Amino acid sequence: MSIYQWFVFLLILQLIHGLGTWKLYEKAGRKSWEAFIPVYNSIVLMKIINRPTWWTLLLFIPIINLIMIPVIWVETMRSFGKNSTVDTWLTLFTFGFYIYYVNYTQDVTHIKDRNLVATTKVGDTVSSLLFAVVVATLVHTYVMQPYTIPSSSLEKSLLIGDFLFVSKFHYGARIPMTAVAAPMVHDTLPFINTKSYLYDDNDATSWKNKLQFPYFRFPGFQDIKNNDIVVFNWPRDTLFNMYKNADRRYDKPIDKKTNYVKRCVGIPGDSLQIKDGIVYINGKELILPERAKPQYSYKIAVDGKTQIDLEYLLKDMQVTDPAGMIAPDTLFVQCLTFANAERFKNIPGVTSVKRVINKGPEDGVFPDMKDGKPSVTNNWSGDNYGPIYIPQEGKTVALNKQSLPFYKIIISEYEKNDLKVVGDDIYINGEKATTYTFKQNYYWMMGDNRHNSLDARYFGYTPEDHIVGKPVFLWMSWDGHAKGFNKIRWERLFTTVNGEGQPQSYFKYFLGLLALYFVGEYFWKKRKEKQE
Repeated sequence: MSIYQWFVFLLILQLIHGLGTWKLYEKAGRKSWEAFIPVYNSIVLMKIINRPTWWTLLLFIPIINLIMIPVIWVETMRSFGKNSTVDTWLTLFTFGFYIYYVNYTQDVTHIKDRNLVATTKVGDTVSSLLFAVVVATLVHTYVMQPYTIPSSSLEKSLLIGDFLFVSKFHYGARIPMTAVAAPMVHDTLPFINTKSYLYDDNDATSWKNKLQFPYFRFPGFQDIKNNDIVVFNWPRDTLFNMYKNADRRYDKPIDKKTNYVKRCVGIPGDSLQIKDGIVYINGKELILPERAKPQYSYKIAVDGKTQIDLEYLLKDMQVTDPAGMIAPDTLFVQCLTFANAERFKNIPGVTSVKRVINKGPEDGVFPDMKDGKPSVTNNWSGDNYGPIYIPQEGKTVALNKQSLPFYKIIISEYEKNDLKVVGDDIYINGEKATTYTFKQNYYWMMGDNRHNSLDARYFGYTPEDHIVGKPVFLWMSWDGHAKGFNKIRWERLFTTVNGEGQPQSYFKYFLGLLALYFVGEYFWKKRKEKQE
């Protein structure tokens, strides 16, 4: 919904609230009209139910309000003596409309100084859990989110099984766009494997799909720069969730699209080109940070006479992607760093090491090809691509049949215009167009594992409203193929994702601080016991 539509919707909710509670406001010593004034009625209600005024803020924070509104219903009823289990369930199962029944038919008395402490252990547990969920949801949504690396597209920078903390505030926290969704999960409810949000991907006109907040992002203190590793929602999402094969294209809200993590090699306004697998920005080679180790496919020829322990070599080089003999004298390694390729050249029995370069054309590169033939991409491939312009907010580009394929998805899907092509003419929102001005910034996201990464070369631009956050800290790393204690990659624990030089583990310092804390707590308690 638009901002205007949400405003009207909120006014209707305020009217519903006022009609159902105005008598209760009077019984609490307030004026009946106070029940109808937006925001102010919530502040007054907090006084009536003897709860802090700042709870009002929680009622207007997306997702958090889904937890808090039922709590307020129950608290309102208990403030007027309706505190039995039956009253609680009636309030919840009628979605608060039990309050209407009490408001108009019951002679209730306001309990001004009621005891806010739960009278049962169950009640106390529920209150504690609700508070914990609210706090965790606030942190998860606006501060820091845990994330697990599911694929090898960023090896060796990030490995499968790395557990990260992703900062929401570096680039500015984005408010949730999906109004009705379960807290603390992404697109799927665990165990029952069903959608965690209210949305109908079979009917674009469904009322469920109207319950979407307009895009808004709080100011951050950093802009995305070239080479930043970024978590974002996959713009061309086709999955029900990341761990289930796609049986069709699933239409999802932006914030519920599958989370991806890639390196941002191109930022708004850049001109990007890839030559033989090397990225060039504005005509100059993009120099990757020291921690980045791009990988490419190689064909390694052997003489067939010298014995080579390939299994040991591949393990020692930490090659995790497919590798094997494709001919009696040729080893194919899908992903190998430049350093390891040089190492292979010095191994006795190896006669040549050649990087595999796809000269093109390659089916499936962005923009989409037609009938297996390039439309406007000439002979482009994942290794030889572009040049291509990365759109910048406010910038205008010429529109014609040659340039349209690059911007078609942006115009029609990401920026929600009605786009039609009639002959050689292009119409946007019913008007003939020869230019287009972009409404937001776009980014070019690529994996370091260049021959095993579904990235911008295949799905195109990433809009700014799809940006989730910046990975900042790696707290755990789990190698699923190892055994015993070797499953934990100890050297990666408590390392930073970004920074100069090679990653350094701060795990030992963490253990030291933890030990100091427990020792300090022990002596503090001893000292306190002596004083008593």
